Amino acid sequence: MDLIIVESPSKAKTISKYLKGKYRVDASGGHIRDLPQKTLGVSVSKNYEPRYVVSPGKEETIDRLIDEAKRADRIYLATDPDREGEAISWHLQTVLGMDKEGENRIEFNEISPKAVERALKNPRKINYNLVDAQQARRVLDRLVGYKLSPLLNNKLQSGLSAGRVQSVALRLVVEREREIQAFVPEEYWTITAEVQDKKNKFSPFKAILDKHEGKKLRVANKEEADAAVSALQAGEYVVKSIKKVVTKSHAPAPFTTSTLQQDASNKYGMTAPETMLMAQHLYEGIDIEGEGHRAFVTYIRTDSTRVSEDAQHAALEYIAGRFGKDYCPEEPNIYISKKGAQDAHEAIRPIDVTLTPERAKKMLDKKHFNVYKLIYERFIASQMAEAQYDSMQIEIENGDYGLRANGKTLKFAGYTAIYQETKKEDDEEGNGKLLPALEEGDPLNEKSLKAEQKFTKPPVRYTDASLVKAMEDKGIGRPSTYASIISVLNKRKYVEKDGKYMLPTEIAYRITDMLVKYFTDIMDVGFTASMEEKLDDIEDGGTDWHALIADFYPPFEEKLKFANGDGDELTDILCEKCGKPMIRKTGRYGTYLACSGYPACSNIVSEGEAEISDTACPKCGTPMVVKSGRYGKFLACPNYPDCKATMPYGVKKDEVFVGTCPDCGKPAKQLRTKSGKIYYGCSGYPACKFMSWDIPTGEKCPDCGSPVIQTAKGVVKCSNRECSYKSPIQPQPAPENGEARD
Repeated sequence: MDLIIVESPSKAKTISKYLKGKYRVDASGGHIRDLPQKTLGVSVSKNYEPRYVVSPGKEETIDRLIDEAKRADRIYLATDPDREGEAISWHLQTVLGMDKEGENRIEFNEISPKAVERALKNPRKINYNLVDAQQARRVLDRLVGYKLSPLLNNKLQSGLSAGRVQSVALRLVVEREREIQAFVPEEYWTITAEVQDKKNKFSPFKAILDKHEGKKLRVANKEEADAAVSALQAGEYVVKSIKKVVTKSHAPAPFTTSTLQQDASNKYGMTAPETMLMAQHLYEGIDIEGEGHRAFVTYIRTDSTRVSEDAQHAALEYIAGRFGKDYCPEEPNIYISKKGAQDAHEAIRPIDVTLTPERAKKMLDKKHFNVYKLIYERFIASQMAEAQYDSMQIEIENGDYGLRANGKTLKFAGYTAIYQETKKEDDEEGNGKLLPALEEGDPLNEKSLKAEQKFTKPPVRYTDASLVKAMEDKGIGRPSTYASIISVLNKRKYVEKDGKYMLPTEIAYRITDMLVKYFTDIMDVGFTASMEEKLDDIEDGGTDWHALIADFYPPFEEKLKFANGDGDELTDILCEKCGKPMIRKTGRYGTYLACSGYPACSNIVSEGEAEISDTACPKCGTPMVVKSGRYGKFLACPNYPDCKATMPYGVKKDEVFVGTCPDCGKPAKQLRTKSGKIYYGCSGYPACKFMSWDIPTGEKCPDCGSPVIQTAKGVVKCSNRECSYKSPIQPQPAPENGEARD
């Protein structure tokens, strides 16, 4: 019996069902070999050759596949139809000892009986250009990530990571936030008149003031607004011109990976990783009660808007049957993929147009259904006729001022009969109504006149949808990477969510600033996009992937050496513990001296005489010292690193800091209620909203995870009344001007 090897067990079940036991189908579970986890795995001195090892936990899978391969008459490698899938097939071919020139690779864009049977009739050799492109990306990303991450850990804090594409995406978020912070709102006014024809035949409608003496008008302040209102009220409204046209709206293209993620975010609030997980299940197949495994959609990692002729004909037949022939375009809709698209696969579409969302709803849970419904309706809409609107624009004169009214009503639904695009926030008011049938010269009565003060708005923070769009527009990453990049930014806590919007955390600014300072090319959007194009060139053939790495790495290594050494200066000060010269270093708390004999001697001392403040450390009670950091002066405990407490510089006289927030580690501030009761709140408010009636120690209970507090009597215990935990740590010093709470 022939053996077919795929990536996913779900995919294996679906294909096995379709082939009805004629083939043995097994899954590799993704990559079986990769670069080692704890070492670089790339030989810089030997032409950047990668060293592959068996992926952790894949030993049993390999043994099983080797055993099945020995018993198989023929082996087909049916991994996903992209670079990553091609590389997985290559690794399988190598591990299983298959002929390197053998025609054992099959691929299909959809998991359907017809597509799988067609693929089995047309096996091919491994495409080594695709493999090389994947290797180049993997080696490039490993060199960047493996080298930059330790730099961040040494210079900033432990537990950080950097990535060739990830860090550029983070830069977009950080720079957008800085634009918002630097934004200065500008005042402007809108003036809206509600008018009606003097014969009162038609309903009133609204017109917006937009011209003065024939020129575009922007009302900047109240004085200008009052002057315009007075002039309009004193004058007469007359219809100057009327324009009536039929406008058309062309159907949107079927989904690519990025547009699917954007639509799911805008309509259902789904994150990019969540959307891709649902879509992956729909592609590989889902177990349907009474039917077994069934696949719903075509391959979901694509930047192409192309669809097959068979799919297009099926869609047109469905459209004519459900909506009528008027809803079919005169010529089939063809969509041109954007510049730079790989166009290796079709757009994302349903496998079977007869499996409508109404039918699928009984088979799928809510999230899978939502994604399938989006894909189905967008595809059908993409093959439908244009929507048509009766549009009208009326221009009105009143003395030296001009007003404008727009109206639009649907004349022919076209593709909107099944799919509605997300409305833009800046849609003009009144576009949803048809204006009255007036004539030029008709006089109008003023029913009301409203002047409204407004302010210009800063740029909008990124959402999952808008960040994916920005990455796609700028050529950063590829369809398969968008969701994983966003996932990393969230998991690493480089961004946090305010509703659907992304806010960079403090460490995100520091990471971005450091990488931009030392690695301007890697952090440059244009450089990252050009690197993607070079990877595409390797895929197209004719470019050696080793040459790409060889051009990139030496300059990168020089920048890395400078970055690691920058701020480190050998001094003539001798270490008091071992006598070796001390090195002046730059760290999180400014400059300090470290022994050059490290790691044999780990002596670290503050440089010079630090200014001692009269503020006691909230953790250990030692007088704090004044330090200078990236954002100015702050107070730090001189017992660092044993005590890492910090406090804002320039604390007000009536402010008392005592205790430590257990949620974010910032000092806790003594506060009072309106009735005079003392309580404690995080000094990081409003970013952190922790509050407590008792002094927080900064610790969490080892038994239940609740904050550990110090009571008025000096007892240190768990704040959870149902927990009996008491801490052996010493009570924190009470504030001199503090008092016990009631």
